[in-house]
Amino acid sequence: MKLNRRHFLSATGAGVATLAMPSLGLGQAKPKVVVIGGGAGGATAARYIAKDSKGKIAVTLIEASKRYYTCFFSNLYLGGFRDYASIGHGYDTLAADHGVNVVHDWATGIDAGAKKIMLASGASVSYDRLVLSPGIDMKYDSVPGYSAEAQGRMPHAWKSGTQVQQLRSQVENMREGGTFVMVPPPNPFRCPPGPYERISMIAHILKQKNPSAKIIVVDPKPKFSKQALFQEGWEAHYPDMIEWLGPDIHGGIKNVNPDTMEIETDLETFKADAASVVPAQKAGSIAMAAGVTDGDWAPIVPASMQAKGDPNIYVLGDASIAAAMPKSGFSANSQAKVAANAIRGELTGSKVFPARFSNTCWSLIATDDGVKVGANYGAGSEKIEVVDKFISKTGEDEAVRKATYEESEGWYKGITTDMFG
Repeated sequence: MKLNRRHFLSATGAGVATLAMPSLGLGQAKPKVVVIGGGAGGATAARYIAKDSKGKIAVTLIEASKRYYTCFFSNLYLGGFRDYASIGHGYDTLAADHGVNVVHDWATGIDAGAKKIMLASGASVSYDRLVLSPGIDMKYDSVPGYSAEAQGRMPHAWKSGTQVQQLRSQVENMREGGTFVMVPPPNPFRCPPGPYERISMIAHILKQKNPSAKIIVVDPKPKFSKQALFQEGWEAHYPDMIEWLGPDIHGGIKNVNPDTMEIETDLETFKADAASVVPAQKAGSIAMAAGVTDGDWAPIVPASMQAKGDPNIYVLGDASIAAAMPKSGFSANSQAKVAANAIRGELTGSKVFPARFSNTCWSLIATDDGVKVGANYGAGSEKIEVVDKFISKTGEDEAVRKATYEESEGWYKGITTDMFG
């Protein structure tokens, strides 16, 4: 079935305020829910809690950016299949149509005992329940020689923002016959198929503009998501352009040098004309500040997405330990609805339905050549568990692959509407 906006909304369950006082939300009779992070998890949670509680819960969304650019589908911008504006979304509808109090500020600290959030502006916000959906932060030093400063020359482009524009410009301005090098991250990380779709989209651009260029993938992992599908596609669409090297071949990444654009391994030192280095990842820093993480990520109660470290806090999306669910926009959106249902039940006494989760990750390899992997999940006693799963098959005909790509376009329209209204 082709997934359009109406199907997506049914299948998945369904002016901006500014700070005027040093403390927000005090003295309200309604229970207060604050959501930190306005991406696939946070925006969805804010919208569903606000609209389904029918005004019984006061919802505040704290998000620094006034316009959110989705990481999912940013690879299609890299490949020239979308313009940059098409992946950007605002929060006006959440505020105007759903009554969400949208605050554009940075959350800098959390006093969990006092149930209070400190903001960069100096204001604070109180809560009865807190939803954290802060996405990821980068562990820059996980790649020897890489740093926050190095990302200017070797952008990771793995978070919402303008780095993806920078990366596209670097690729388009490579010398004729030059080399693009990508260093994907180790597990676990946001969007497991993402690095390999990125390679495909960069190959798509180079095939048109710089067909003698080469792409080297220096992977710290011995295998990757949809590997057979991607490698089949690379051979079909970009023969002799892409070389994937696992750790058993390159022997380990010893150093990256952004000044010389070199990636040193045991095998050899690769000289790049353009490069993308994506380091290891961890939960966004505000989750660490809330005290709900165990190591790099936040453990959750599978039936509700409640943080195991604090019953008044819920953690969604990339920042959570969601067991079998990958870190993806679809996962975060699905988890947000489970959390919203649980929070409404706690605060208003409404019925709480059993948790059900789903995810699909689509990838575009070339024009009209789309592939996907996904699963449905349930809440086990200790972790989120797979109920059933699916993946595209190698050797599928062109009509199936085109339909898969079109399905992904319908999903994007549906999920962004589901997030932002």
